[in-house]
Amino acid sequence: MKDSREDRTEDQIVLAVIEGTTRVQRESIKASRYIAESAAKRNDVEVIFVDPVDFSFPGDGNDPEGKDPRYSEITAKADAFFVVVPEYNHSFPGSLKRMLDSELANYNHKPVAFAGVSSGGWGGTRAVESLVPAVRETGLVAMSWDIFFPRVQDLFDEQGVLRDEYTDRYAKHLHELLDELVWFARMLREARHRQNG
Repeated sequence: MKDSREDRTEDQIVLAVIEGTTRVQRESIKASRYIAESAAKRNDVEVIFVDPVDFSFPGDGNDPEGKDPRYSEITAKADAFFVVVPEYNHSFPGSLKRMLDSELANYNHKPVAFAGVSSGGWGGTRAVESLVPAVRETGLVAMSWDIFFPRVQDLFDEQGVLRDEYTDRYAKHLHELLDELVWFARMLREARHRQNG
């Protein structure tokens, strides 16, 4: 999703919100869209929504044949990332690992936030914990705290809208995490520009 409002500033950062699975029955897509829509309301953020079903990664690793040029373009443009990761078997989906492995140079020295999602009460904490070492190796800078969506099937209605009883809590936590992510994105972007002349 791209927010086309005209009230953009130089301080604005480009945020890629990445849905973490191609699974047909995925409930995490509701959390991904909620995060993207919330971030797009901010004047300091331009959102690009990344759904892995729209991309193709035919090979493994960071080799040229394993890249999708459209995803490469997004990762090059993005100043920051927000990865929404569902928990499958105490870990994260292979489709997400494949996307992360396909780019290295475009991730380096950029911040990333995580949202964990699960149908049980843990909220995807184990998926996030298992993802952090892999993400660190890509050069992404992980935020020190995350947001979680336990029992995601109960948090959103059939249309994917967050239920009223949860809106205040999630709005507050997400706003604080986005503030942190934007701060790091600006600092790291400035540092990259200085380094690259």
